[in-house]
Formats: sequence, structure tokens, C-alpha cells
Amino acid sequence: MITSIGGQALIEGIMMRGPKQTSVSVRLPDGTIETSVQATRMLKDRYPVLRLPILRGVAGLVDSLSTGYRALNDSAEKAGADEGEPSRFDRWMERVFGDKLTNAAVVVGGVLGVALAVALFFLLPTWAFNLVQRAVGPALAPWRAVCEGVLRAAIFVGYMLLCSLLPDMRRLFQYHGAEHKTIFCYENEQALTVENVRKHRRFHPRCGTSFFILMILLGIIVGFFIPFENPFLRTAAKLLCIPLVVGVGYELIRLCGRYDNLATRIIAAPGMWMQRITTKEPDDGMIEVAIEALQAVIPENGEDRVG
Repeated sequence: MITSIGGQALIEGIMMRGPKQTSVSVRLPDGTIETSVQATRMLKDRYPVLRLPILRGVAGLVDSLSTGYRALNDSAEKAGADEGEPSRFDRWMERVFGDKLTNAAVVVGGVLGVALAVALFFLLPTWAFNLVQRAVGPALAPWRAVCEGVLRAAIFVGYMLLCSLLPDMRRLFQYHGAEHKTIFCYENEQALTVENVRKHRRFHPRCGTSFFILMILLGIIVGFFIPFENPFLRTAAKLLCIPLVVGVGYELIRLCGRYDNLATRIIAAPGMWMQRITTKEPDDGMIEVAIEALQAVIPENGEDRVG
């Protein structure tokens, strides 16, 4: 199956993953499009047990993060080929890390990002609920999971709304929209042209945004079974449950991508609504990049076709 990795548009470019190859197409500073292709290495191909339900979702997330890390390095190097004179801090970083500068920056950024996500989406909701509960009383206790989940969703939606106001992020969301429209065009077995792609909608049920929203909703259900009130113990318990939530969320997203009925539309509805923020209508140049990325990973035998 052809998928765009995590729904992520990269630096003036797009990454697509097919059953056998992963491509990164980048719009270079001179306006041309450069595409690189690598063999897709998936955990489930090396360890057949990871093809089982639930486990395949966790393996797929690890594959996406790993592939995304490599593609981010690739796209950053290409797009940043003409950045001009480096600053004093840039020169210091190059002296300290040398050729591993990009890897170090991505690792540091990833660690900080994970720490911020844990603080915002796990610690903050629990701490805020405890604060309100002290003022209201124990009658609020049965509603802990729902209140924390609603606050977590509000933080996520608010964060994405703020991001959408930034010109660079809006451009990223436009590339995101180009990915979805191009994949829809391919799944409908139409020729991959700018004119055909432009006709399709930008909201896709298998999007990473939908997956994240679904994880938040599943987290509400999991929260009912976590008895701890201490923010750190409750956060630790929720972190341990992440593989289960990821696995179940993947299976539900998979169903939404394969079937179109009342149940799947209800499951997909929150994520499809959220995509009104995280995807924007692309321009023709962005669609061209998406087409280049997708064409590079389409297998000749059609094994990726979605039923």
C-alpha cells in the first residue's frame, strides 16, 4: 500500500513509502525537483511475528519514525544547500560535532520534542485535574479520564491552530494536502497529473493526524483503568500503555482506510475534522513534488492497490 509517512511534509518536499521503496522529493532552491529513492526496510519483513494484529501497529510506528529520520536528514541537506554564511554558533557546532552535526541536531530536537510532549499531554492534564479536584471535591474523581482527555485534545488542537498561523507551517500543511490529494488520485486509478490531482479532496482517513486524534480518544478509555492520582505515577502508567494504544489505533485506522460504512465514518470523523487544520490546499508546484515522490515508489505489479 502506498502511504505518505506520518502525513509529514518535509522541508519544501514530500516523503512517500511504498511496499518496496521509500522516496524523498525535494524542491531545491533553484526550483528544480530532486528525488532520491531507498529500499524500504520494514520490521515486519525481518520479524514475521510483528505482522500480527496490534504488534504490526507498533512496528509500523517504529518504521515510520526511523524512515522519517533518514528522510529528514536527506531533505534538509538538499534544501539547505544554499544557506549562506554560517553564524558563530553554527561554526561552533560544526567544530564540536563535525560530520555528525545533522544527526546530533535531530537527536537533540527529538529528545526535547518528546520531553515537551510528555509534559504537555501527560503531566499537565493530570496536574490540572488534581488542582481542580482539590477545589471541587472528590465528586469529580469518576470523571478524571474524560477531563484529562478533553484537556489533552484541547491542547493539541490549540497548538495546531497556533502553528497554522505561521507562514512556514502553513506551507508545510499545504504540502501535507498535496500528499493526500495525490494519493487519492492514485487510489482512484487516475493519471497522476496536476489537473487530476487538484480535483481530489485533501482529507484522508489514513492520515497521521487522524491516528494521533484516535490515540487521544483511546487514551481516555485507558485512563479509566489507571488508579493513580500522582501526576508522575499516572504519566508513567500511561507511557507503559502507549504500545497498546498505538496498536489498537493502527487497527482502527486500517479499517477506516479499507471500508466505508457508518462505523468507520464515525471512527474517522474526529481525525477528518482535524485535517481541516493540518492540511491546506496546495499550489501546483507542491502537487508536482507530491507526484514525483509517489511515482518513484509505485511498484510495477500493482501489489499496493487499495481495495
